Amino acid sequence: MRTMIMFIILCVCILTVNGVFGDEVKSVSVVEGDSVILYTDTVKQTDDVIMWYYGPNNTLVARINGKASTNKLAKDERFKDRVKLDDRTGDLIITNTTTQHTGLYTLDTISRNKKIKDKKFNVTVYAHLPVPVISSNSSQCSSSSSSSSRCVLLCSVMNVRDVSLSWYKGNSLLSSISVSDLNIRLSLPLEVEYQDTNTYSCVLNNTITKQTQLLNITQLCQMCSGTTDTLLIILICCGVGVSLMILAGVPFFCVYRKHKGFMKATTNYSDEESSTNSSSTFEDGEASRFMNEQQKSDMHELPD
Repeated sequence: MRTMIMFIILCVCILTVNGVFGDEVKSVSVVEGDSVILYTDTVKQTDDVIMWYYGPNNTLVARINGKASTNKLAKDERFKDRVKLDDRTGDLIITNTTTQHTGLYTLDTISRNKKIKDKKFNVTVYAHLPVPVISSNSSQCSSSSSSSSRCVLLCSVMNVRDVSLSWYKGNSLLSSISVSDLNIRLSLPLEVEYQDTNTYSCVLNNTITKQTQLLNITQLCQMCSGTTDTLLIILICCGVGVSLMILAGVPFFCVYRKHKGFMKATTNYSDEESSTNSSSTFEDGEASRFMNEQQKSDMHELPD
């Protein structure tokens, strides 16, 4: 049992020395078109052999033999005219990178016919990010009273991978979506008030760069055509209704004025007639009294 344990420990130590366990993988990220440098962190000795491999199949990218002037560069089309080696250190330089250069790179250093160093680099080359496009989702536009004051927007990007698409209100994150695989179309909706005065932005980003598009609410959030037509029809109907009410009321007003004038004239005539009758009655009564008194006087003057 003790012998077995010692054997296992010995195997682990051997594997560790040979780089099977404990390999440190350095991550390097660049934007497409930039150059990437993978450092050996050493100075090459005269007899050292340095080899760089790419991918799971260990495709040879470049090699420096112990004696200078015998360097070998890859014939792979992905690296043709793009790979350089630093003769002093053995650093690998890849210029004008593309997304095809993304992957695992392995460095093997052999000194005096013995492998003394094994390093790994995980290189990610990001494509240039497109600027997000913000559009109004007219299919979500409604003329109902509950939703007519809200505008539905859509922020979209095409053909992206390893990115996040987010909506921000000022500096506050509202919503976000992320993808790792190539996505033909990535979209994220946002709903705002038509009269909203806040600053909104749609941001597309990866680990090293980002693109931002600001939202212009005035330009994109316009009233739905159906809502506008409905409001116009309502206003026209109201205007026509008021006009008809005014036109219908004019005859009634004229009749009322005429009737009021007639009633006033009739009242004045009745008052005058009553006054006249009162005067006549008063005069008749005075005349009758005068005649009675005259008759009485005549009777007193007759002889016995």
